[in-house]
Formats: sequence, structure tokens, C-alpha cells
Amino acid sequence: MMQLRLWHTYIGFFIAPSVLFFALTGSLQLFSLHEAHGSYQPPALIEKLSSVHKDQVFRAKAPQADHPAGRTPHAATGAAHPDHADRGPRLGTYLLKWFFLVVALGLVVSTALGLWFGFTHVRRRRTALLLLAVGAVIPVALLFI
Repeated sequence: MMQLRLWHTYIGFFIAPSVLFFALTGSLQLFSLHEAHGSYQPPALIEKLSSVHKDQVFRAKAPQADHPAGRTPHAATGAAHPDHADRGPRLGTYLLKWFFLVVALGLVVSTALGLWFGFTHVRRRRTALLLLAVGAVIPVALLFI
């Protein structure tokens, strides 16, 4: 059982950077903060990080042409729907987005606590730090290949 706990700790250190990345970038996407809409223009870094999250490439998306009749795609479905253009998202959709935001933030806090617990209880801290660093460096390196 101790060996299984040690493996769990090491795997956690290795995947923690990606878990944090996906939780944080996913929470930005819940409210379409990665896409331009109306007068809002997202920062280039948020666009690029969103592109990594969704398409596994580090680049900002090209600006899209205006949609017919001035309609823009619905943020949740990606399609313009005439009945929903004026009303906005339903209450259930809005509440679900906020619920998922709470889940994403809970995942960030839980992962951070897991790292802290791991560092305080693992004997080989260098191995844990190395796995954490490798887990952060590998995805970044793969983006540039």
C-alpha cells in the first residue's frame, strides 16, 4: 500500500501542471473570455492559451468575418439561433457555467493542496520537484516541435 501511495504522489506531481493549466484556461472559456465579442477584445495571451487548451497549438485565432445580419455565434453552441439572439443564455446554462467555474477553482485549490501535502510527506523531494518540472516543461517543449 505504501508503494501505491508513493506512485500516486509521483504521478500527481507529474500531471499537476497540466491539471492546473486546463482548470484555469477552461474557466476562462466558460464565459467566452478567450473570444472577441461586442467591444471586448481578449488579451493575446488568453487567446493563445485557449488555443493550446482547445487545439494544442500556441497561436491566436485569426479574426472571423462578420456573420450575416450582424449575428454572432452563440457562445455555448457555436451556432447562431434566431430565437436566442435577443434573450441570451437560459438560466440553467448560466447557472451551469457558474457551477463549472466553482468546480474549476476547486480543482485548482485541491491540486495546490495536493502538491503541498506531497511536498510535506514525500521523502525524495528532489524527485518530486523534478517530476513537477518535467510535467511543466514537456507540454511547453512539445508546442514548439
